[in-house]
Amino acid sequence: MARSLVDSRYISNVLGMLREYRRFFLWAALAGLTIRMFFLVFVPSVTDDSRVYIDLATNWLQHGVYGQTQSGQVLAIDTRLPGYPAFLAAIFSVFGVGNIRAVLVAQLLLDMVTCLVIADLARRTASSRAAGRVAFALASTCPFLANYAASALTETLEIFFTAVALDCAVAGLDAIENGEGIATTSWAYWTAAGAAIGACILLRPDGGILLAAVGIYLGIAMTRRRGNPVIAKGAMRGTPSVGAPAIRARISSLVVAGILVAAVALAPLVPWTIRNFRTLHHFMPLAPRYANEPEELTPRGFNRWVKTWMAEYVSVEDIYWNVPGDSIDAGKLPARALDEPGRDATLAAIADYNQSQELTPESDARFAQLAAERIRAHPVRYYIVLPVLRVADMWLRPRTELLSADPRWWEFNDERRESALAVGFGVLNLIYVLAALLAITRGRPQLRYLGLMGGFVLLRSVFLGTIENPEPRYTLECFPVLLVWAAAFLGNKWERRMGG
Repeated sequence: MARSLVDSRYISNVLGMLREYRRFFLWAALAGLTIRMFFLVFVPSVTDDSRVYIDLATNWLQHGVYGQTQSGQVLAIDTRLPGYPAFLAAIFSVFGVGNIRAVLVAQLLLDMVTCLVIADLARRTASSRAAGRVAFALASTCPFLANYAASALTETLEIFFTAVALDCAVAGLDAIENGEGIATTSWAYWTAAGAAIGACILLRPDGGILLAAVGIYLGIAMTRRRGNPVIAKGAMRGTPSVGAPAIRARISSLVVAGILVAAVALAPLVPWTIRNFRTLHHFMPLAPRYANEPEELTPRGFNRWVKTWMAEYVSVEDIYWNVPGDSIDAGKLPARALDEPGRDATLAAIADYNQSQELTPESDARFAQLAAERIRAHPVRYYIVLPVLRVADMWLRPRTELLSADPRWWEFNDERRESALAVGFGVLNLIYVLAALLAITRGRPQLRYLGLMGGFVLLRSVFLGTIENPEPRYTLECFPVLLVWAAAFLGNKWERRMGG
């Protein structure tokens, strides 16, 4: 019998959890809506990236061209993937072009659905009856998720589809491990997981990291002999009639699951690639690394020089975002950016750039030469120390980049209230991280599919260490996992004290 994309048992399990603890979920949902409405009313955010997405969606609707407005003309581009512009265009088609408030309200509601998906993921993976409730409470009251729900950026959708993909993958793995095989219920879960990963990729190219994490986990799972207790028992006895065929069936199901996820996830890139080839006459299956047009200078030399010293978000605002178009304040560079070799050459290159505030091929090559010298002098710092520091900064820094808090919040200058807010956000973020770490160190046996979720977090963190601009928002896609682990730890504590 054909089944819907979302299996009916999945829905009944979620609804059963809601019915059993309806009062808890009602109050937590009201708290979450209140927090999100606060951000929506008082600190909605439309950034430069938002304006690019809005322009793409508007031109797509009004002119039928996926392109940006330049000098009064709409020019086709491939610098941004079409996922978020498609979402904006769908909202604009119903509520009017440029209706950002409608977009943010839709994101607010979608973010509340994300909280429910995170709760279900916790219910499936944490050996705690309270984990689902705690996960919903943590997610719904998380100010970081709420802040980005009130921002016209990709994060809210990316987090939602990441949570859906992980939840469906876990449900699919459960079906396979229970001996149901790929031909019954799990195909729907794997199709949904692939579709969610495909949506992640269409929103941002780094959404493909989730596909890699799922693929690696499935590959490792094929080498394990455990699964259904009956299968494992038969395999240990060496019973060919029970163990061996069942293990072969399980491995076959995992192979089919991997192929299905990859095919569904990558399918949306086919029309996008064909469009780019036919319209722009070059092969581009994703989007350029620096969102640049073919004729536009890519500041690879400058970016590599930045990577030889960049370790914290404050330098992104002070230096990185100013180039080109604004001057570089050498006084705001950290000491390591001006150490030897090349201190005088670095100051000279900065002074020459500041005269025009433009990056030419010659000035970019000059920064590239400085970068090469610094890498030769400090290879360990460049390849190991700085990537680790950038990742640590992204994970632990107060997530106030969309608020009015000074990025140098620790100086407590003229904006003491904003600095206090940053400290509070930093402490809250640290609590999430510590609770998650305690779950995987002290409660590891109670966490199921730790390799899948931990592998995703690890792969994404390693990738983030390779980029030169450590922005805290880049770790938000990992928050479904972080909140599930934190809920597992806190849920076990709750059950011990409250008796479930």
